Amino acid sequence: MIQRRAVPYSPLVSVLLPAYNHERFVERFLDSVLEDPYPSKELVIIDDGSMDGTRERIAAWIVRHGADLPVEFVCRANKGIAATLNELAARARGQYLRLGASDDYLLPGGIGAQVAYLQSRPRKWAVVGDSIVVDAQGRQLHDSGMQDLHGADKRMYASDEGIRRAVISRWAIGGPVALIRRKGLESVAGWSETLRIDDWDFFLRLAAHDALGFIDRPVCAYRLHGENFSRTRNRRVRVHNLMESRDVALRRACMFSGPFLLLMRAQAHVIGAKIHFLEHRYGAVAGHMLAYAMFSAMAWVRMRSAQRALPRRVEHA
Repeated sequence: MIQRRAVPYSPLVSVLLPAYNHERFVERFLDSVLEDPYPSKELVIIDDGSMDGTRERIAAWIVRHGADLPVEFVCRANKGIAATLNELAARARGQYLRLGASDDYLLPGGIGAQVAYLQSRPRKWAVVGDSIVVDAQGRQLHDSGMQDLHGADKRMYASDEGIRRAVISRWAIGGPVALIRRKGLESVAGWSETLRIDDWDFFLRLAAHDALGFIDRPVCAYRLHGENFSRTRNRRVRVHNLMESRDVALRRACMFSGPFLLLMRAQAHVIGAKIHFLEHRYGAVAGHMLAYAMFSAMAWVRMRSAQRALPRRVEHA
Protein backbone atom coordinates (compact mmCIF):
# COMPACT_ATOMS: atom_id res chain seq x y z
CA MET A 1 0.00 0.00 0.00
CA ILE A 2 1.39 3.40 -0.99
CA GLN A 3 1.44 5.88 1.85
CA ARG A 4 0.76 9.45 0.85
CA ARG A 5 2.63 12.23 2.60
CA ALA A 6 0.28 14.59 4.43
CA VAL A 7 0.15 18.02 2.85
CA PRO A 8 0.23 20.84 5.43
CA TYR A 9 -3.01 22.79 5.50
CA SER A 10 -2.60 26.37 4.33
CA PRO A 11 -5.64 28.46 5.29
CA LEU A 12 -6.66 31.19 2.89
CA VAL A 13 -5.09 34.58 3.61
CA SER A 14 -6.80 37.67 2.23
CA VAL A 15 -4.31 40.48 1.57
CA LEU A 16 -6.23 43.74 2.03
CA LEU A 17 -5.01 46.79 0.12
CA PRO A 18 -6.54 50.22 0.74
CA ALA A 19 -5.05 52.25 -2.12
CA TYR A 20 -4.95 56.04 -2.22
CA ASN A 21 -2.80 58.41 -4.32
CA HIS A 22 0.25 56.15 -4.51
CA GLU A 23 0.76 55.70 -8.25
CA ARG A 24 4.56 55.72 -7.75
CA PHE A 25 4.53 52.86 -5.26
CA VAL A 26 1.44 50.68 -5.60
CA GLU A 27 2.85 48.26 -8.19
CA ARG A 28 5.70 47.39 -5.83
CA PHE A 29 3.19 46.33 -3.20
CA LEU A 30 1.23 44.25 -5.71
CA ASP A 31 4.42 42.54 -6.93
CA SER A 32 5.37 41.75 -3.32
CA VAL A 33 2.13 39.81 -2.82
CA LEU A 34 3.09 37.56 -5.74
CA GLU A 35 6.67 37.26 -4.50
CA ASP A 36 5.61 35.88 -1.12
CA PRO A 37 5.71 32.06 -1.38
CA TYR A 38 2.64 31.45 0.79
CA PRO A 39 0.46 29.19 -1.41
CA SER A 40 -3.13 30.10 -0.45
CA LYS A 41 -3.89 33.79 -0.79
CA GLU A 42 -6.16 36.29 -2.46
CA LEU A 43 -5.85 40.02 -3.04
CA VAL A 44 -8.70 42.42 -2.24
CA ILE A 45 -8.18 46.04 -3.33
CA ILE A 46 -10.21 49.20 -2.93
CA ASP A 47 -9.09 52.43 -4.55
CA ASP A 48 -10.37 55.00 -2.06
CA GLY A 49 -10.97 57.86 -4.47
CA SER A 50 -7.41 58.38 -5.72
CA MET A 51 -6.86 61.58 -7.69
CA ASP A 52 -3.69 60.44 -9.45
CA GLY A 53 -2.98 57.39 -11.61
CA THR A 54 -3.20 54.78 -8.81
CA ARG A 55 -6.31 53.01 -10.09
CA GLU A 56 -4.91 52.85 -13.64
CA ARG A 57 -1.68 51.30 -12.34
CA ILE A 58 -3.66 48.70 -10.40
CA ALA A 59 -5.91 47.89 -13.36
CA ALA A 60 -2.89 47.44 -15.65
CA TRP A 61 -1.20 45.17 -13.09
CA ILE A 62 -4.33 43.00 -12.85
CA VAL A 63 -4.37 42.62 -16.64
CA ARG A 64 -0.82 41.26 -16.43
CA HIS A 65 -1.14 39.13 -13.29
CA GLY A 66 -4.83 38.53 -12.64
CA ALA A 67 -4.47 34.88 -13.59
CA ASP A 68 -1.76 34.33 -10.97
CA LEU A 69 -4.02 34.71 -7.92
CA PRO A 70 -7.64 35.66 -7.16
CA VAL A 71 -8.08 39.45 -7.21
CA GLU A 72 -11.06 41.66 -6.42
CA PHE A 73 -10.71 45.34 -7.30
CA VAL A 74 -13.19 48.10 -6.46
CA CYS A 75 -12.98 51.82 -7.24
CA ARG A 76 -15.18 54.28 -5.39
CA ALA A 77 -15.30 57.75 -3.86
CA ASN A 78 -13.12 58.54 -0.85
CA LYS A 79 -14.43 57.28 2.50
CA GLY A 80 -11.26 57.22 4.60
CA ILE A 81 -8.94 54.45 5.78
CA ALA A 82 -11.11 52.92 8.52
CA ALA A 83 -14.22 52.61 6.33
CA THR A 84 -12.06 51.18 3.55
CA LEU A 85 -10.50 48.56 5.83
CA ASN A 86 -13.92 47.51 7.12
CA GLU A 87 -15.21 47.15 3.56
CA LEU A 88 -12.13 45.20 2.50
CA ALA A 89 -12.59 42.80 5.42
CA ALA A 90 -16.26 42.33 4.52
CA ARG A 91 -15.35 41.47 0.93
CA ALA A 92 -12.51 39.08 1.89
CA ARG A 93 -13.02 35.32 2.02
CA GLY A 94 -9.93 34.36 4.01
CA GLN A 95 -9.66 32.93 7.51
CA TYR A 96 -6.77 35.37 8.03
CA LEU A 97 -6.53 39.00 6.92
CA ARG A 98 -3.13 40.50 6.03
CA LEU A 99 -3.13 44.29 6.11
CA GLY A 100 -1.41 46.18 3.32
CA ALA A 101 -0.53 49.77 2.42
CA SER A 102 -0.18 51.04 -1.13
CA ASP A 103 3.11 52.89 -0.48
CA ASP A 104 4.80 49.99 1.36
CA TYR A 105 5.38 46.34 0.40
CA LEU A 106 5.50 42.87 1.94
CA LEU A 107 8.66 40.83 2.52
CA PRO A 108 8.81 37.19 1.35
CA GLY A 109 8.01 34.62 4.03
CA GLY A 110 6.22 37.01 6.32
CA ILE A 111 2.73 35.68 5.65
CA GLY A 112 3.72 32.08 6.32
CA ALA A 113 5.53 32.96 9.54
CA GLN A 114 2.56 34.90 10.86
CA VAL A 115 0.05 32.21 9.88
CA ALA A 116 2.19 29.60 11.68
CA TYR A 117 2.23 31.79 14.79
CA LEU A 118 -1.56 32.16 14.92
CA GLN A 119 -2.19 28.51 14.10
CA SER A 120 -0.05 27.48 17.06
CA ARG A 121 -1.69 30.04 19.39
CA PRO A 122 -5.48 29.89 19.09
CA ARG A 123 -5.88 32.37 21.96
CA LYS A 124 -4.31 35.14 19.88
CA TRP A 125 -6.45 37.15 17.49
CA ALA A 126 -3.64 38.99 15.69
CA VAL A 127 0.12 39.04 15.33
CA VAL A 128 2.48 41.83 14.32
CA GLY A 129 6.06 41.72 13.11
CA ASP A 130 8.84 44.21 12.55
CA SER A 131 9.65 46.10 9.35
CA ILE A 132 12.62 47.34 7.44
CA VAL A 133 12.55 51.04 6.51
CA VAL A 134 13.16 52.21 2.95
CA ASP A 135 13.12 55.57 1.19
CA ALA A 136 11.04 56.67 -1.80
CA GLN A 137 13.47 54.91 -4.18
CA GLY A 138 13.41 51.67 -2.20
CA ARG A 139 16.86 52.09 -0.66
CA GLN A 140 17.04 50.56 2.80
CA LEU A 141 17.46 53.07 5.62
CA HIS A 142 17.00 50.90 8.72
CA ASP A 143 17.00 47.19 9.57
CA SER A 144 14.28 47.58 12.21
CA GLY A 145 11.46 50.09 12.08
CA MET A 146 10.59 49.32 15.68
CA GLN A 147 14.07 49.92 17.06
CA ASP A 148 15.69 52.36 14.64
CA LEU A 149 12.67 54.51 13.78
CA HIS A 150 10.58 54.33 16.96
CA GLY A 151 13.23 53.49 19.58
CA ALA A 152 11.29 50.48 20.89
CA ASP A 153 12.68 47.74 23.10
CA LYS A 154 11.45 44.60 21.34
CA ARG A 155 12.00 42.54 24.49
CA MET A 156 8.79 44.10 25.84
CA TYR A 157 6.83 42.19 23.19
CA ALA A 158 7.83 38.81 24.64
CA SER A 159 4.89 38.76 27.10
CA ASP A 160 1.25 39.84 27.19
CA GLU A 161 2.04 42.33 29.95
CA GLY A 162 4.91 43.79 27.95
CA ILE A 163 2.75 44.10 24.82
CA ARG A 164 0.08 45.93 26.83
CA ARG A 165 2.70 48.34 28.19
CA ALA A 166 4.22 48.85 24.75
CA VAL A 167 0.93 49.49 22.95
CA ILE A 168 -0.21 51.93 25.64
CA SER A 169 3.00 53.85 26.27
CA ARG A 170 5.39 53.38 23.35
CA TRP A 171 3.54 53.00 20.07
CA ALA A 172 6.08 51.37 17.74
CA ILE A 173 3.94 49.55 15.18
CA GLY A 174 4.57 51.15 11.79
CA GLY A 175 3.65 49.96 8.33
CA PRO A 176 1.53 46.97 7.27
CA VAL A 177 2.87 44.46 9.80
CA ALA A 178 -0.34 42.78 11.06
CA LEU A 179 -2.05 39.50 10.30
CA ILE A 180 -5.51 39.25 11.88
CA ARG A 181 -7.70 36.27 12.55
CA ARG A 182 -11.13 36.99 11.05
CA LYS A 183 -12.89 35.93 14.26
CA GLY A 184 -10.62 38.29 16.18
CA LEU A 185 -11.56 41.20 13.95
CA GLU A 186 -15.23 40.47 14.57
CA SER A 187 -14.57 40.30 18.32
CA VAL A 188 -13.21 43.87 18.42
CA ALA A 189 -15.84 45.16 15.94
CA GLY A 190 -13.38 46.22 13.24
CA TRP A 191 -11.96 49.70 12.78
CA SER A 192 -13.52 52.85 14.24
CA GLU A 193 -14.81 54.88 11.30
CA THR A 194 -15.21 58.03 13.41
CA LEU A 195 -11.41 58.28 13.74
CA ARG A 196 -9.03 59.86 11.26
CA ILE A 197 -6.12 57.75 12.54
CA ASP A 198 -7.51 54.43 13.69
CA ASP A 199 -4.58 52.05 14.21
CA TRP A 200 -3.72 52.87 17.84
CA ASP A 201 -7.35 52.46 18.85
CA PHE A 202 -7.52 49.11 17.04
CA PHE A 203 -4.40 47.68 18.67
CA LEU A 204 -5.41 48.96 22.11
CA ARG A 205 -8.59 46.88 21.86
CA LEU A 206 -6.57 43.81 20.92
CA ALA A 207 -4.04 44.38 23.72
CA ALA A 208 -6.82 44.82 26.29
CA HIS A 209 -7.85 41.22 25.55
CA ASP A 210 -4.23 39.94 25.57
CA ALA A 211 -5.01 38.89 22.02
CA LEU A 212 -2.02 40.47 20.27
CA GLY A 213 1.18 38.53 19.56
CA PHE A 214 4.56 39.39 18.09
CA ILE A 215 7.19 37.69 15.92
CA ASP A 216 10.65 39.20 15.85
CA ARG A 217 11.23 39.30 12.12
CA PRO A 218 10.63 41.94 9.42
CA VAL A 219 7.44 41.18 7.51
CA CYS A 220 7.18 44.35 5.41
CA ALA A 221 9.09 47.34 4.12
CA TYR A 222 7.84 50.64 5.52
CA ARG A 223 8.52 53.46 3.10
CA LEU A 224 9.42 56.97 4.24
CA HIS A 225 8.58 59.66 1.71
CA GLY A 226 7.40 63.24 1.74
CA GLU A 227 3.70 62.38 1.69
CA ASN A 228 3.44 60.01 4.69
CA PHE A 229 0.11 60.83 6.29
CA SER A 230 1.20 60.15 9.87
CA ARG A 231 4.36 62.30 9.61
CA THR A 232 2.78 65.65 8.73
CA ARG A 233 4.46 68.84 9.97
CA ASN A 234 1.31 70.94 9.70
CA ARG A 235 0.71 72.21 13.25
CA ARG A 236 -3.07 72.35 12.97
CA VAL A 237 -3.26 68.80 11.62
CA ARG A 238 -0.87 67.55 14.32
CA VAL A 239 -3.01 69.14 17.04
CA HIS A 240 -6.14 67.54 15.57
CA ASN A 241 -4.47 64.12 15.41
CA LEU A 242 -3.22 64.41 18.99
CA MET A 243 -6.65 65.48 20.25
CA GLU A 244 -8.10 62.41 18.58
CA SER A 245 -5.46 60.20 20.22
CA ARG A 246 -6.18 61.72 23.64
CA ASP A 247 -9.89 60.99 23.17
CA VAL A 248 -9.01 57.39 22.31
CA ALA A 249 -6.91 57.07 25.48
CA LEU A 250 -9.71 58.42 27.66
CA ARG A 251 -12.39 56.29 25.99
CA ARG A 252 -10.43 53.02 25.98
CA ALA A 253 -9.02 53.34 29.51
CA CYS A 254 -12.04 51.49 30.92
CA MET A 255 -10.94 48.35 29.05
CA PHE A 256 -7.88 48.09 31.30
CA SER A 257 -7.47 47.65 35.04
CA GLY A 258 -4.81 48.03 37.74
CA PRO A 259 -1.50 49.51 36.58
CA PHE A 260 -2.59 49.50 32.93
CA LEU A 261 -5.53 51.75 33.70
CA LEU A 262 -3.05 54.11 35.36
CA LEU A 263 -0.78 53.94 32.31
CA MET A 264 -3.71 54.84 30.06
CA ARG A 265 -4.43 57.89 32.21
CA ALA A 266 -0.74 58.81 32.14
CA GLN A 267 -0.73 58.54 28.36
CA ALA A 268 -3.76 60.83 28.08
CA HIS A 269 -1.82 63.45 30.03
CA VAL A 270 1.38 63.18 27.98
CA ILE A 271 -0.70 63.58 24.81
CA GLY A 272 -2.37 66.60 26.41
CA ALA A 273 1.08 68.06 27.10
CA LYS A 274 2.01 67.68 23.42
CA ILE A 275 -1.19 69.43 22.36
CA HIS A 276 -0.62 72.38 24.67
CA PHE A 277 3.04 72.63 23.65
CA LEU A 278 1.99 73.01 20.02
CA GLU A 279 -0.56 75.60 21.15
CA HIS A 280 2.17 77.47 23.13
CA ARG A 281 0.26 76.98 26.41
CA TYR A 282 3.32 76.11 28.44
CA GLY A 283 1.70 76.35 31.88
CA ALA A 284 -0.77 73.66 30.86
CA VAL A 285 2.14 71.56 29.57
CA ALA A 286 3.71 71.57 33.04
CA GLY A 287 0.44 70.53 34.68
CA HIS A 288 -0.02 67.61 32.29
CA MET A 289 3.57 66.44 32.79
CA LEU A 290 3.15 66.47 36.56
CA ALA A 291 0.01 64.36 36.22
CA TYR A 292 1.80 62.07 33.77
CA ALA A 293 4.67 61.55 36.22
CA MET A 294 2.25 60.83 39.07
CA PHE A 295 0.16 58.26 37.19
CA SER A 296 3.28 56.62 35.70
CA ALA A 297 4.89 56.28 39.13
CA MET A 298 1.71 54.79 40.59
CA ALA A 299 1.54 52.30 37.72
CA TRP A 300 5.14 51.16 38.18
CA VAL A 301 4.63 50.74 41.95
CA ARG A 302 1.58 48.57 41.25
CA MET A 303 3.52 46.50 38.72
CA ARG A 304 6.47 45.96 41.06
CA SER A 305 4.12 44.96 43.89
CA ALA A 306 2.37 42.46 41.63
CA GLN A 307 5.72 40.98 40.57
CA ARG A 308 6.86 40.59 44.18
CA ALA A 309 3.58 38.88 45.03
CA LEU A 310 4.15 36.17 42.43
CA PRO A 311 5.35 32.83 43.86
CA ARG A 312 9.05 32.22 43.33
CA ARG A 313 10.02 29.44 40.97
CA VAL A 314 11.87 26.64 42.75
CA GLU A 315 14.79 25.27 40.79
CA HIS A 316 15.24 21.50 41.01
CA ALA A 317 18.61 19.87 40.58
